[in-house]
Amino acid sequence: MKKVLATLLVAAFALTGCGGDPLAGGADTDPDVIAIGSGNFTESQLLAEVYALALRDAGVQVENPVAIGSREAYFPALQDGSVDLIPDYSGALLTYLDQEATAVEPDEVYTALQGALPAGLVLGERSEAENKDAVVVTRETADRLGLRTIADLAPHCPEMTFGGGPEFQTRPDGIPGLARNYGCAFRDYRSLDSGGVLTVAALGSDAVQAANLFTTDPALEQNDFVPLADPAENFSAQNVVPVLSERKASPEVRAVLDRISAELSTEELLAMNVEAAGPDKPALRTVAADWLERRQITGGGA
Repeated sequence: MKKVLATLLVAAFALTGCGGDPLAGGADTDPDVIAIGSGNFTESQLLAEVYALALRDAGVQVENPVAIGSREAYFPALQDGSVDLIPDYSGALLTYLDQEATAVEPDEVYTALQGALPAGLVLGERSEAENKDAVVVTRETADRLGLRTIADLAPHCPEMTFGGGPEFQTRPDGIPGLARNYGCAFRDYRSLDSGGVLTVAALGSDAVQAANLFTTDPALEQNDFVPLADPAENFSAQNVVPVLSERKASPEVRAVLDRISAELSTEELLAMNVEAAGPDKPALRTVAADWLERRQITGGGA
């Protein structure tokens, strides 16, 4: 298993460094152990820790979660058997799998995602907790230009540099979707990170004038950033949903994951993010264990 994790880390580095296909060939995990992966941002890593602790507490053998990278890196790892379980977001994953998908409401998206999922993978129940992509500006920019929606932003896009993760520039609901649904044609795109500190800093310093951040990011309130409304529904529902290998989806495993989904709300997801971003910077595993204990899902074991 250590060899598998090392392969994942090297693969994620290779994707970042040279843009190749990092996981060609695959590496099946131990049939008796669940290997958990995540995206390379705090919330995804938190959710992976929640899954790992709850499963371990239920007596399931799990490896410590590994942060792999963007969906373009971690989903192939799930498909080729390098990992067995990933926390994901329903609408964003559906768009990744089917660029022609039109579903936008939570139940419609979940149903469409079930149909689009590749063979060998299954979904747990979706959570009510949702973290959506958002187009965000500073309070000063919103007030100065009278911005409330992305449609209000469109006439000003040619004067603006947009910031976000490299994948947002090409994803169907990223820059192409903003152009298609709102006529946004930004002056430039600055490739930074996915809802991370680089994007937050660039927006705060006016290095970019609009950015892709996430609705459960504590940085929105901390910096008085303004997420613009999305009346054209460029961004579909993005409910938290576990995606796992069918061969590891025992009734016991599914019951644990479904219990987590049933208990998780958007407000609690934001609260965990706020705790993780606090001044003492607690370990993500500690934040996950605290939430599980509050919800009486687990004692936060081992």
